[in-house]
Amino acid sequence: MGIFLVGSLLFPTLSQVYPPLDLDAMLVFYGIVFFLALALAIMLDRRARARTDIQLLKHLFTGLIPIPFILSVALFLNGKLDSKKDLQYHATTVEGRYLMRGIVRGTKRVFVYSWRDGRKYERLAVDADDYDRFQTGDKVNVAVEPGALGIPWFYGVYRAKEIKFNTPPPNTKWESDRPKPEANLPESKPQ
Repeated sequence: MGIFLVGSLLFPTLSQVYPPLDLDAMLVFYGIVFFLALALAIMLDRRARARTDIQLLKHLFTGLIPIPFILSVALFLNGKLDSKKDLQYHATTVEGRYLMRGIVRGTKRVFVYSWRDGRKYERLAVDADDYDRFQTGDKVNVAVEPGALGIPWFYGVYRAKEIKFNTPPPNTKWESDRPKPEANLPESKPQ
């Protein structure tokens, strides 16, 4: 169990080095794996004290031990082996921010309108400087790397005016510039 706990601390730490765009979904998946392993460890302990057969549970638990290490190494190598020449910049607008204070380290997210199909927002894991710098409504460019293993990761977020690379053309339509759909209210009939 000690080795699994070390891997459990390693995964959230290394996931911040090259944060994938879908970090929240990955953390939820890993949380499920963690609590499944914890439940198996508790069941193993109870069955061992009752002197019943534990072979199947032991094999299942042993199979879960390398998962945090595999996921950690995969995320780290995905960013480390990625070449910087494939960097893509996406013009978007900050929709909101989220701050969750933690005992060791809190979570800071900036929500922007998504440029990917089928998504409305992107939740970007940012540091304290970026969190304080961007407010709702700010026009930003988000730099994204495709990832060496095919897991896109967040490279950085920049103000649209501060950008030193190819900015979007002047006729670029920002997500926040789109008119909001009006509610379809039923027409009232005169009586």
